[in-house]
Amino acid sequence: MIKLTALYGHPTDPAAFESYYAAKHMPVVAKLSGFVRAETSKVFATPSGEKPPYYRMAEFWFESEAAMAAAMGSPEGRAVEGDLANFATGGVTILISAVE
Repeated sequence: MIKLTALYGHPTDPAAFESYYAAKHMPVVAKLSGFVRAETSKVFATPSGEKPPYYRMAEFWFESEAAMAAAMGSPEGRAVEGDLANFATGGVTILISAVE
């Protein structure tokens, strides 16, 4: 199993981020296929009480690297990636990992 994780940095305008994320980005994401599980979350704390290094996280699980490559290389996958610059003003870090 392969997991693609998007870690969103703190946006310059959280309200604008949330509005765009819900109304525009997530409908683009909803068109993506090929994953077996997806989860989004809003980071609110750390164990130490310090400000978290990330604002939001999105995770997508795929059966294989080939399935991930096919999904992300599709027109829908490219649209998801291309939309990031429209709202992720705090930057976004993408990680790909093998689930153990």
